[in-house]
Amino acid sequence: MSPALPERGLLDDGTQASGLAALKAWPGLLVARIRGGELGSLPVVVGLLVIWTVFQILNPAFLSSRNLVLLTMQSAAIGTIALGVVLVLLVGEIDLSVGSVSGLAAAILAVGFVQLRWPLVLAVLAALAVGCLVGLVYGYLLTRFGLPSFVITLAGLLGFLGLQLWVLGETGSINLPFDSWIVVFAQQLFLPDWASYLLALLAAAAYAWSRIRHARRRQAANLVSQSYTEIAVRAGGLLLLLLAATWYLNLDRGVGAMFLLFVVLVVVAHIALTRTRWGRAVYAVGGSVEAARRAGIRVDRIYLSVFMMCSTLAAMGGLLAAARLASANQSSGGGDTNLNAIAAAVIGGASLFGGRGTAFSALLGVIVIQSISSGLILLTLDSSVQFMVTGVVLVLAVIVDSISRRTRVATGRA
Repeated sequence: MSPALPERGLLDDGTQASGLAALKAWPGLLVARIRGGELGSLPVVVGLLVIWTVFQILNPAFLSSRNLVLLTMQSAAIGTIALGVVLVLLVGEIDLSVGSVSGLAAAILAVGFVQLRWPLVLAVLAALAVGCLVGLVYGYLLTRFGLPSFVITLAGLLGFLGLQLWVLGETGSINLPFDSWIVVFAQQLFLPDWASYLLALLAAAAYAWSRIRHARRRQAANLVSQSYTEIAVRAGGLLLLLLAATWYLNLDRGVGAMFLLFVVLVVVAHIALTRTRWGRAVYAVGGSVEAARRAGIRVDRIYLSVFMMCSTLAAMGGLLAAARLASANQSSGGGDTNLNAIAAAVIGGASLFGGRGTAFSALLGVIVIQSISSGLILLTLDSSVQFMVTGVVLVLAVIVDSISRRTRVATGRA
């Protein structure tokens, strides 16, 4: 393999850049990464800007604060499911049953809470436990019998859809009380303005602290690290972006608690993937199962944990969707839920070939999916157009992933 790409802050002569020199060197390093197939989130961000520009031109209401607040609230449930799909894709597998699992979780919540009169917390925990159990079964079948995840989860898609219908029974549709805390959380709970600004400030501070800590560890090991100037510029840019977005959303209802929960889940997953031994093992398994096994990684345990987390997040997404609609019915988790969750993960940058992607792939991907849906609804176009446009975007995302993978292989960076 060829040497890794230069670290940020490294000059051509191999010395550490500092201050203004590091900032001047950064554009060249970015170009080098792009040429080497290290596209990161750039295609998604560019595509999102294009989508927003087109829809804003066609309908000026698209980028209104009211529509963007609605867009964020609609993204939470599907985004949570997509986050689980990202984890499975990272190990080179797939879960086709996330929609059915989310629908089953919604049915368990509604039947347990409304019909059986369980405490709401118990009904929520029961639904999440079932989701976790589903993932455990998937992981066991994969590791014990070597069944392809495509076949296992396809069977789960059908089986859990039938189980959902059986749980709902003849009623078919069950409404959740509007005064229950889960419905209030999903529909009516928004952060106060001061709290949203404080969170934006804390997020930027946490990012700066994380990067400084990482830089100090590398300096202590006599390795090249980011300069403090670059870290300050990046943290300042992130703070301005978060404050601007928060201010604009606060012109309407503000930042929804359900969307905040989704973002917190993404951040926690990102930390787990990038700062823990488990996360490194996930990427290693996705890169090469045999190499990971020879390195001493318990591959079977990684598969089990990933599938359990995927199904648990699918169940959580189903609970959020049911709370958002204040009901669970036979169509919960059906329709385009399954396809949108998988498409969001892939469009956001998670590779179908495994080993590449981040937790933020779910966040970016679901915003793209919901932006397309919201824009087409504002244009009063038929849902058939939405499916076709989403399909085209999905194909483009896979093409970009395939081209970048070939580039990395050609340059020896895969």
